[in-house]
Amino acid sequence: MKNQVREPGKPLYIALISVHGLIRGHDLELGRDADTGGQTKYVVELARALGERDDVEKVILLTRRVIDSQVGPEYAEPLEALSEKVDIVRIGCGEQKYLPKEMLWDSLESFSDNALAYLKNQGRTPDIIHSHYADAGYVGSQLSHQLGIPLVHTGHSLGRTKRKQLLASGIKRSEIETAYNISRRIEAEETTLGVAERVITSTQQEIEQQYGLYDFYQPERMRVVPPGTDMEKFFPPQGNEKDSDIANQLKRFLTHPRKPIILALSRPDPKKNIVTLIEAYGESPQLQEAANLVIVAGNRDDIQDMESVTKTVLNEILLAIDKYDLYGKVAYPKHHKSEEVALLYRLAAGSRGVFVNPALTEPFGLTLIEAAASGLPIVATEDGGPIDIIRNCQNGHLIDPLDREAMAEIILKTLSNKREWARLAENGIEGVRRHYSWPAHVGKYLSVIRPLVEKTEPISRMNLSRRAGVFRNRAIFTSLALNLIGERASLEAFLHKMHAHRKSTIFGIATGRRLDDALTVIRQNNIPEPDVLISSQGTEIHYAPHLSKDTVWERHINHLWNPQAVRDILKEIPGLVMQPKNYQSAFKISYYIDPNVADIHEIRQILLRNEQAVNAVFSFGQFLDVLPIRASKGLALRWCADQLSFPLENTLVAGVTGADADMLRGNTLGAVVDNRHLEELSELTHVENVFFSEKPNADGILEAMEHYRFFDNGNKKAAT
Repeated sequence: MKNQVREPGKPLYIALISVHGLIRGHDLELGRDADTGGQTKYVVELARALGERDDVEKVILLTRRVIDSQVGPEYAEPLEALSEKVDIVRIGCGEQKYLPKEMLWDSLESFSDNALAYLKNQGRTPDIIHSHYADAGYVGSQLSHQLGIPLVHTGHSLGRTKRKQLLASGIKRSEIETAYNISRRIEAEETTLGVAERVITSTQQEIEQQYGLYDFYQPERMRVVPPGTDMEKFFPPQGNEKDSDIANQLKRFLTHPRKPIILALSRPDPKKNIVTLIEAYGESPQLQEAANLVIVAGNRDDIQDMESVTKTVLNEILLAIDKYDLYGKVAYPKHHKSEEVALLYRLAAGSRGVFVNPALTEPFGLTLIEAAASGLPIVATEDGGPIDIIRNCQNGHLIDPLDREAMAEIILKTLSNKREWARLAENGIEGVRRHYSWPAHVGKYLSVIRPLVEKTEPISRMNLSRRAGVFRNRAIFTSLALNLIGERASLEAFLHKMHAHRKSTIFGIATGRRLDDALTVIRQNNIPEPDVLISSQGTEIHYAPHLSKDTVWERHINHLWNPQAVRDILKEIPGLVMQPKNYQSAFKISYYIDPNVADIHEIRQILLRNEQAVNAVFSFGQFLDVLPIRASKGLALRWCADQLSFPLENTLVAGVTGADADMLRGNTLGAVVDNRHLEELSELTHVENVFFSEKPNADGILEAMEHYRFFDNGNKKAAT
């Protein structure tokens, strides 16, 4: 059955597909499980909003029919009307009982066959199919071929990203395959990207950093259509917010509760960077005088009973408040209800305050849109979705999330100019209405799909081909100082080369710098976020795209680690001076060392005689870092190779100093890029797979690529 060419402007018939989870038109069971969350809410709201348009004739939302006494009987109803023009249609999908999405793969052909039969029996077929998530993409690809209907797809999340996050959480690859069918999911995503004539995302960053890893990535087919927010829930202050329960909770903390509110609202996650905001506030007497700070970081009872990462962040928040003696100036309520979030925005707006998102990276930033709709100017990280939001709404300022002084200055500036504050607040309300309301979302959505139906927009075709397997088969790891940074033209040439090979090559940075310091340098030099960031001399590992921390690595290196004993042993050693606190971390004790006074070999012997099994790393002729025995850049690199399945024989490693030595040894393709610290690497001069470049900075890495013929097919050995 083929669609006829339609006359321009005729109302559309749209079929949405969302297979997994529990979907109904009322009281969505959000949070019941991992499958019933934001996606189910989005597709129902999208269907309703489309049904309100005059240029839409009909909308059907195809989902799985579930007959199971453990869930409500409405999920077994074949048809549920949402409005005169919108229906939820439940399709049989093999096993009738409610199953998690990972167990549905073998039943998707059944769903597809049943959906095809349903659509053929309707008299006319839809003008467009829009699939949501990989399972629906698999079904949508088949229906698109069978019916000759254009396919539009929204991934919501992607398998390649999910696999990194699961590996970082400590789940073994074999367990990931068993529990999540991740390879099957990635294959379905590749198939869908090859078929879909349009892929809809929330941000440009999502296109480049996540979809860009796929073989069938076709950027010309992708469109950014930001999600809508409910402006009936999020709106400017009405004047009655000060009498609410949450307002009274905040008053318990604040000496002067009538001051403007600096509001931060997020889960207690290290990437949300809440502590840096508190430090920025604590180091600015002017900001403390101008406003109160309100930190809403989830709900808690006893912090000691909470999960490890959450507990750490909450303890750091309390310690930062205590360090700067911010009692009476900072509110940090233990509990809030979900419906009180909108009240918090309005309280802050009514106080002529500001909403701050200081996250290290923010994929989209829904809270920023909610705050803007509430008439609250925003100050947000310059990494990710906030760039688009502030560009569209002109309602705030971007900040470097690691620059505390600049953060405080920008927040104070936003609060101080009343006329500018009013302009930003009004811009935010109008900007959300124009760009991020449901009517705006649907309007832009229809502008993307209508040209496909009316065939007024040409569809480019690429020569689609798959790599063998689903893992990238080579990697490049490099340090920062004297390698990437130092000469702009050579860095740009290197980054251009990496971008050209991004689908086949993992890009990693391994540095002695702490995470925050490394991110500052990376951003200052416009270096794209690496796939892997090894920081603090190999004691921390983070994975793109959202800086997912490898917590299993952290537990692994904690073996026999006694930092206080190390400090006590080394505190009287001549020639050693402890570096400032901001250079220390949980698994790295850092000193300045005078090699003319202190002997690194003797220090290692002293530590061993005192039963401290540690790794002492000398670098740049003046630094000594003491790490757990299981930690180093080389050990971290090999851990990542095992986690991400890239072969060491196809891994080019560029280093400059003694801290890089164990990365350069072994089966990797080593490259010493800068010879100023050659003495620290002199033992490598006769090692077969270590190349000493003649060029400095990133040019030296490019020289090493040529030497090893790194991007030649099948290369695993150095050039002769």
